[in-house]
Amino acid sequence: MDTIECIKTRRSVRKYLDRGISRETLNQILDAVRYAPSWKNTQAVRYSLVSDREKINAISDAVLGFTYNTKTIQRAQILAVQSVVKGISGYEQDGSFSTDKGSGWQMYDAGISAQTFCLAAHSFGVGTVIMGVVDDVKIHEILDLPDDEMVTSVIAMGYPVENKPAPKRREVEEIARFL
Repeated sequence: MDTIECIKTRRSVRKYLDRGISRETLNQILDAVRYAPSWKNTQAVRYSLVSDREKINAISDAVLGFTYNTKTIQRAQILAVQSVVKGISGYEQDGSFSTDKGSGWQMYDAGISAQTFCLAAHSFGVGTVIMGVVDDVKIHEILDLPDDEMVTSVIAMGYPVENKPAPKRREVEEIARFL
C-alpha cells in the first residue's frame, strides 16, 4: 500500500474480529514506529502492548465513565498503552524548556508517534482507534509503569469487522491558507 492510500483509507476502528495479532506483526508495527520524528530525536514515547484479558478489563474500567470506549477496549485484541518519558521532549539538558509550549511538546511527539503507529498497523490490515478519555493514573498503576513515564493515550487494536468509507472531509480551501 502506498503512503497516500494508507493515509486516505485508515479509519478509527472500534469493532474487531475474534482473531489475534501475531507477535511478528506487532514487532513490524513497532519497528516502523521507531522512525516517528521526535524532539531532538529524543524518542521519549513508549508502548506497553497488553493482551492479558484481566488487565484489559481493568483498563476498560478506567475510561472515566465513557462507555463507548469501554466497549471498544473490551472488543480489542491488543491495547497499546502509549506513554512518554517525562521531562525529555521539549526540554534542554538543564531542565529548562526549549520552547514556549513548555511540557506540552511531549504530547506533540506522542501524537506524531500515535499516528505513525496507526498508519503502520493499517498497512498490515490491523484496525486501531486512539482513545484519550482514560484515567491515566489508574492505567499507570494497573500496568506498573516506571515512575518517570506518563500515560498519553490508549490505542485499541484488532482486525476490523468491516471497512467503512471515509467520512466527509473538509476541502483544502477550508483547512489551508496560501499566503
